[in-house]
Amino acid sequence: MAAEDRGAPVFEVRGITKVYGQGEVEVHALRGVDLDLFRGEVVVLLGHSGSGKSTLLNIMGGLDTPTAGTVRYLGEDIAGFGERELTRYRRDHVGFVFQFYNLIPSLTARENVELVTDIAEEPMAADEALGLVGLGPRVDHFPAQLSGGEQQRVAIARAIAKRPEVLLCDEPTGALDVGTGAAVLEVIEGVNRELGTTTAIITHNAVIADMADRVISMADGSISECRSNTERLPAARLVW
Repeated sequence: MAAEDRGAPVFEVRGITKVYGQGEVEVHALRGVDLDLFRGEVVVLLGHSGSGKSTLLNIMGGLDTPTAGTVRYLGEDIAGFGERELTRYRRDHVGFVFQFYNLIPSLTARENVELVTDIAEEPMAADEALGLVGLGPRVDHFPAQLSGGEQQRVAIARAIAKRPEVLLCDEPTGALDVGTGAAVLEVIEGVNRELGTTTAIITHNAVIADMADRVISMADGSISECRSNTERLPAARLVW
């Protein structure tokens, strides 16, 4: 995505610090992070375990709050939200995809997605969301009847069914083999293309960075490098 096409940032993160613990056991997870995310772009947050990338994503998603700093979403500082406002923000604006699928075993794929569509303001139908991730024929299957990659697709369908402006993915391929992981990344890529959802993907796998518009490298709670890809590599061509 060219700089001139970006428009105003969806997220403006300024001076975000996160400290866990007190006194001698303080852990500085984030150290004054500044970051912008723009509408419709794919950003990969790259770094080793403990670099701060998950903490940053959780704060942007309203799952955690910063010790200091501001996080503006469409101009509004979510860092100052109370719990009720954060719940509304997560429900209405953000889709989450995690390494582990968090599906309810006793519910079918359709019913797992309907957990979100039943509370969202203007959701797509569960079958439509599952169709977008290539699971149309599997909507009545239970998680135990699905492969790991298919379960992750259900989790993605659940995340996008409420039509979120932002999709936050934390190690979405971490529990999958290479071939299945690449297929899941193709799904995320397709969702970004079809819905225009601002997409952030956390990974420790440097190869995945090639599918991004921008790559944010993190180390020791800080951004160590930010670079743009002149050309995004299709997820289907990633090899690791």
